[in-house]
Amino acid sequence: MTQIPHPDSSKITVNCAIITVSDTRSRETDNSGLLTKKLLKDAGHSVVAYTVVKDDAAKIVSQMQAFSQREDVDAIIFNGGTGIAPRDTTYDVMESLLDRILPGFGEIFRFLSYQEIGSRAIASRAVAGVYQGKLVFSLPGSSNGVRLAVEKLILPELVHLVTQLRGG
Repeated sequence: MTQIPHPDSSKITVNCAIITVSDTRSRETDNSGLLTKKLLKDAGHSVVAYTVVKDDAAKIVSQMQAFSQREDVDAIIFNGGTGIAPRDTTYDVMESLLDRILPGFGEIFRFLSYQEIGSRAIASRAVAGVYQGKLVFSLPGSSNGVRLAVEKLILPELVHLVTQLRGG
């Protein structure tokens, strides 16, 4: 379904920050973060910050707080650390920090993932919500998962959700 029930009346550029959570990736080898950046820019949005942090709860919290304090950031998009391996801590951090959760994001993401990868979709703990007035998405670290989430869920709703947070 690509029809939007209430089309956005204005086109705005959303300023995004990207955080890749990984113990093995660097800025040069971060395919998922770079893909997120490309997809956002191709859709007319701006990437004002980008970083790679280790899968460590304290480092994730610190980076989330730093980006949420920036006036030029509307949305923060994480990738990585959403599985169930012992080192996957992103979801746990998000669950403890988010002021509001958008449960439909994770539900629909897992539904769409199921259509592509089958029952392995149950291991995804993708989540979205609001933290200190900023829109936050937390995606899996796989490039396929990132592409699915960004193209099918984030880009169609990004302007609408940011406009809502701005009080519009």
